[in-house]
Amino acid sequence: MHKPSASRHLLPATRALLIQLGMLGINVLIALLFGQLTGRVYPFWLLVLIQAVGAYLLARLWGMASWWRLIHLFFPLIAWLMVQLHLPNWVYLTGFLFSLMLFWTTFRTQVPFYPSFPAVWQQVLAWMPARQGLRMIDIGSGLGDMAMHIARVRPDCQMLGIEVAPLPWLISHVRARWRKSSARFVLGNYHKLDFQEFDVVFAYLSPAAMPALWQKASEEMRPGSLLISYEFEIPGVVPTCQCPVGEAGKSLYGWIMPGSQT
Repeated sequence: MHKPSASRHLLPATRALLIQLGMLGINVLIALLFGQLTGRVYPFWLLVLIQAVGAYLLARLWGMASWWRLIHLFFPLIAWLMVQLHLPNWVYLTGFLFSLMLFWTTFRTQVPFYPSFPAVWQQVLAWMPARQGLRMIDIGSGLGDMAMHIARVRPDCQMLGIEVAPLPWLISHVRARWRKSSARFVLGNYHKLDFQEFDVVFAYLSPAAMPALWQKASEEMRPGSLLISYEFEIPGVVPTCQCPVGEAGKSLYGWIMPGSQT
């Protein structure tokens, strides 16, 4: 039997650190070789460029998610640019606090900030049952656009959004109050909710989060209720319905819970 590589069990943050350190080591060797062959100092801008591109390629070879690859590509370039601009210390502190509040638990949950868009909202509305008093939750509700849109189009529904990152949750909460939307937003982890309370569960998470989402949904969601995921499928589980939405290759997937819970 084929056993999965031990590297696949490493946390994405650990793999990212190993990639950056590995590329730094390669850069040092290149710099030493460059100095011996030419007698000149290795250009720092070239070191930064090789670090960025090399880390991106290694992340791709290691099978890391696309957003991790972009972090590897842009992090060295942005860090070098900020040093060149001689920015004051408060700028770095502000950027750190903003990133912390926006990507609060990305390293642990492996779910980055993924905002959805109107084409997805319209298809979700098309799949929602027509009965009155429907209860729906948007997992990882971000800035709250989809939840508030559905609450406006389907005022008969009870719309709840849950977000684990403090800054997006705060923005969505304030926006809902300002717009007098019936959508409610809570700060927290969806694993602590009981899916039995909802008729429709929508998720735009990441491939790493899908197996755990399915396990929770299959254990808690009532027969006939609907689980919807944008872009990411559940491994080994055939969707009840599927519809291409947005960019090429991306789809909306739906699973109707069977008559008896597993």
